[in-house]
Amino acid sequence: MRTTSIIIPTYNGQRHLEACVASVRKYTEVPYELIIVDNASTDDTIDYCRREKLTFISLPHNTGFPIACNYGLRAARGDALLLLNNDVIVSHRWLSNMLTLLNQHEHVGIVGPMANYVSGRQKVVYPYHSLDEFQRIAYEVNQSDPSKWRQVERLVGFCFLFKRELMERIGYLDEQFSPGHFEDDDYCYRARINGYHLFICGDTLVHHHGSASFNEHPSAALRQLIDRNYAIFKNKWHVDPHIFI
Repeated sequence: MRTTSIIIPTYNGQRHLEACVASVRKYTEVPYELIIVDNASTDDTIDYCRREKLTFISLPHNTGFPIACNYGLRAARGDALLLLNNDVIVSHRWLSNMLTLLNQHEHVGIVGPMANYVSGRQKVVYPYHSLDEFQRIAYEVNQSDPSKWRQVERLVGFCFLFKRELMERIGYLDEQFSPGHFEDDDYCYRARINGYHLFICGDTLVHHHGSASFNEHPSAALRQLIDRNYAIFKNKWHVDPHIFI
């Protein structure tokens, strides 16, 4: 039976992680495995993982998002691989709809959903003010509808589903982008130059609290990190990643 490996990196985000895992358990109707990668949290994340009997990897220090994801990817056994931010709340039929699109054609390589908090074409605005309202709306939105699928040149890595064969061909996330920003742009670009297509799954809506880890950084430091990784991407590919947004 085909399985999806859901990899959730986390750092001092127990409250978000608990809500994320609870939503995955409640709304995922296809076979999956959960892998939590903890970046040396000082809260009760590890105790929570043990209590809930979750598979987890505990790293000795905070490596950032790309490195943590790669640890999870190396441990994953699934045919499909999904990188999920710990501050995402999933919804009815979220994974089954995304897998339907991913498996539609051999050239589909990466799929991402719509959300309230995301840059680029994946952002949508719905009038909800609570997670209960969100779930009621998502129940209606998440009706399988291929007419809502859109091919794009870039997807954001907050909920990032791709085929194992793609990873085996193009490799893991580029760790020089650690602790994060533009590693997803880089992965999308590598997928496309290797002949894979990227799609927004417009019949899948998830909730994203948004930048839960990076909001802990001072704004000046965050700006410096973004500028540094933007330069890394441009120097690596001689392309401005902003043209794909």
